Amino acid sequence: MSIIKDGINETDNKIVSFLMIGQSNMAGRGDLDEVPPIVNKELFMLRMGRWQVLSEPVNTDRAVTKGDFHSGVSLGATFGDEHQKYFNVKTGMIPCADGGTKMLQWMPGEILFDHAVFMTKLAMRTSNFGGIIWHQGESDSNKDGSALYKERFITMISEMRRQLGAEELPVILGELSTDINRNRWKHGDYIDVMNETF
Repeated sequence: MSIIKDGINETDNKIVSFLMIGQSNMAGRGDLDEVPPIVNKELFMLRMGRWQVLSEPVNTDRAVTKGDFHSGVSLGATFGDEHQKYFNVKTGMIPCADGGTKMLQWMPGEILFDHAVFMTKLAMRTSNFGGIIWHQGESDSNKDGSALYKERFITMISEMRRQLGAEELPVILGELSTDINRNRWKHGDYIDVMNETF
């Protein structure tokens, strides 16, 4: 078995990868000892440009400690594990979420946007890119943020797809808690994003 220049076995080119973006909902804040670890040798995460067998925390945007705001268990591992088992294909997660961030920080030209595109392009050298997983919104739950959420989200995703050369790339959205939706998201039409055809 030969090695390609990135140091990944050629067989690993069959990985289907997914970009994890958003805020702490996506990055993960669950305590590492709160749930049994996911153990799957066909499930990977991108680290230093290489695929490594996935282990929590996948998205280390904060210190790995106990407390209220730390890197921890995320939905990325569960999503990847389910995808791998259902489709029987190696699955890789590209962690780029950042807790506490607002939609404006994810717009084209901003650091978080550029970082996500860069890491995805790097992952595409050794995987087949399968889609984007987005979970964010609590930082935009005020009147000003929610009123423009749909427009900004579509702008961000459209440009990200364009830069990645995948105009019809699947996008999976996580739903915010019903408490936040009911009490603070009543000013905008953000929920229409869920039904939008991009």
